[in-house]
Amino acid sequence: MSRIAIIRKKAKLRGLLGIRARLVILALILVCPMMLDRVRLLEHTRATQVAAVANNVATLAQRAADAQREVISSVEAVLKSAAYIHAGASQIGRGCSILRASLRVDLPSVRMLSVADGNGIIHCSTSSMFVGADVSQRAYFRKAIEIHDFVVSDFVVGAQSGKGTILAAYPVSAVDASEEAVLIAGINLDWLSDIMTNLAGHAGLSVALIDGEGTVLAASPNQRSRIGHKLDDAPLKFALGADPRDRELATAHDDDGRLLAVSRISGTNARLVTTLDESVVSAAINQEIRTAYLELGLVCLIALLGALIAAERLIVKPISVLTSTARQFAHGDWSARANRAQLPSEFQPLARAFNAMAAQLGQRERELVATNNSLAVMASMDLLSGLANRRGFQSRLDFEWMRAVQNGHGVALLMLDVDHFKMFNDSYGHPEGDACLSRIGEALAGVANDTGGFAARYGGEEFCLLLPESDATVAATVGEMVRATIERLALPHRTSVFQRVTISVGVAAALPTDGNAPSELVEAADAALYAAKHRGRNTVVEHGIMRIADPVSMAIAS
Repeated sequence: MSRIAIIRKKAKLRGLLGIRARLVILALILVCPMMLDRVRLLEHTRATQVAAVANNVATLAQRAADAQREVISSVEAVLKSAAYIHAGASQIGRGCSILRASLRVDLPSVRMLSVADGNGIIHCSTSSMFVGADVSQRAYFRKAIEIHDFVVSDFVVGAQSGKGTILAAYPVSAVDASEEAVLIAGINLDWLSDIMTNLAGHAGLSVALIDGEGTVLAASPNQRSRIGHKLDDAPLKFALGADPRDRELATAHDDDGRLLAVSRISGTNARLVTTLDESVVSAAINQEIRTAYLELGLVCLIALLGALIAAERLIVKPISVLTSTARQFAHGDWSARANRAQLPSEFQPLARAFNAMAAQLGQRERELVATNNSLAVMASMDLLSGLANRRGFQSRLDFEWMRAVQNGHGVALLMLDVDHFKMFNDSYGHPEGDACLSRIGEALAGVANDTGGFAARYGGEEFCLLLPESDATVAATVGEMVRATIERLALPHRTSVFQRVTISVGVAAALPTDGNAPSELVEAADAALYAAKHRGRNTVVEHGIMRIADPVSMAIAS
């Protein structure tokens, strides 16, 4: 071979190497910015998701605190109602018997109800083991007498039961100055814990209700063993030092990077403490980021090898197709798929994996939407009676109240309670009791359909019927219709004086304005219901216009 031929061959080889080097550099220039952009997007996604989880936890914690407040409020309502009943019944010397016979204590939040005299000796109780007990040295008893108002204790261990609980007290002197008795209710700590169950599925999250000394009263399922013990030092110090307003959260981060949130339970020394370990929350996201780095590394490797082997068009175009599809999917286009026909064979496995992932995520999104829709319906329905539940009733009441304020129409409400239902359950059993409530729900739904009303199961054996654009006269007529309809069902009830299932009906009507609230209508109807019970049951008692009559005084007079 001549010298000139050798020189030409070497020049051609250097030219080929130069082309390959330029292709490698071009591939790096194209792929590296895409990789950096992907990393930035992943880091931003992680920060956004952690923030979203924290916000979601704050919302759930606020709802849990509201639920705890509702429990305390329901206990307070029970004690105040009992105080009025006891004050009136004591004047005829039958305070204990009438109280035990007429007051419902089957609320899940109340374990027992007792009456102590001015010296702290319990002389009447729904649980006989507490009769004769001396509570005069209990702080909650002394404070209730001192301030003449509703009081909730810190964590105490009962001398008779030997179990830990918290107690609520309300002095009868708050409604009748001549009466020195104090009503005491034992609050069900298991019920307080059960309402936190919706927080159990969140990784790294713990929720606890503590008293004024830092003792755990109730907790989410993963923290039940802490009930009766002090909270950890770091959360405890912050919880006792923070002073948020009612229905507000105080938040901070401890030395371990955990997010702490504290909310007060109004009317008590209790506080709800939520602890979120963000490192646990972000663990799955970090794993996804590491996987994404690996995938990006593989893409870069494929891009470099493709640049060395096939040239620019075999790398840039497939990456552009995959990137565009991924961005469409990230922007909410769940039908976006990688077109395998546009990709070379080297990218086919990646396209198949992406399409499989996209199909699974799309299916999960559809299932999540369907599940959320089902939960929204179930959250406002009572499955036993087929009527709306208390939440659904409250939403409808708020809507009709607002509409009545705008249109100037009246609103009427019927509160119904099955007479002697506890004795019915004791005689026939809970399955028959459920069947009875179901029949009543069907009958009440029929009346609501005929009258244009809205029927709901308010709780337990108590129902309600909302009558928009109605006055007291129409409501009383409908109330008698409901009472007669239930009586005509002829459901046997051998422990009732009527020998069949009957109901008591309380009727109230209102002219809604900006100055009153729907809760006043509910209180008025409830007071009329209590009056109907005191008149012998199986009757209808009308309260009248809410802004004229006082529900408490009307109930006592009745």
